[in-house]
Amino acid sequence: MNNIISTPNQMGLICKAVKTCLRLPLFDRGANVPGALLEMVIGEVRGARPLGTYDFVDVVKPEARIGWQIKSTKADTPVTWKRAKIPSRDEMIRRSERSEEGLQSLGDAILEFCNQHARESLEKYQLDSIGLCRLVRSEKTLFYYERELCSRVSDNIFNPADFSWSWSKAKETKVKEQLSALHGTHRKTGRKWFAWHGRGENQLHFSGESCWWPKPGDKTRVDFAAPSEGQVLSLTQLADLLDG
Repeated sequence: MNNIISTPNQMGLICKAVKTCLRLPLFDRGANVPGALLEMVIGEVRGARPLGTYDFVDVVKPEARIGWQIKSTKADTPVTWKRAKIPSRDEMIRRSERSEEGLQSLGDAILEFCNQHARESLEKYQLDSIGLCRLVRSEKTLFYYERELCSRVSDNIFNPADFSWSWSKAKETKVKEQLSALHGTHRKTGRKWFAWHGRGENQLHFSGESCWWPKPGDKTRVDFAAPSEGQVLSLTQLADLLDG
């Protein structure tokens, strides 16, 4: 059995390390925890190696044939899953504007692009499975959870048949026009899961990730409080601590 999901003790160590880091005077109060910091913490706790690349996996443990995608955002911020640069993008966008078949083809291509990106990491790093390590921050609380995303046995993260697609309306602001985005709606729940900004910089925002959040108390989730104002060290306190 692979150990893609951390043990309760490992999860506790990850959350303790994150909370300790948030006590340093390097972060604004309420600021998001940088993904690079979470990668280093998970790498140390799991005896794994952060990659620092643009591959699908961010941290790998080659001897165990496992790796992880790391995501860290505030609770009300959708995850930027990746920049989905679709081949023949302009032509596919034009076709999507003319028919439902074109819309579905473009949406299918976006999700297949995501699935293929994960498969590439499975092959490149000779992994048996890839997990998601996710930190979600609110003003005073955080929670951390893990789940398996894909494996050699089941290498699709998203099933294109589960989603329908439509273009949003362009919005004009005082600063500039906000281009329309392609929205992917989960057929079973009727909820918007994706927004692809293919008319701009190709970001794929994944708001449906919140549907993956385990309930409090689940064995794959740990909830903890952010450091209080009194727990955050000043620069002089940090200097004294390091000198000691």
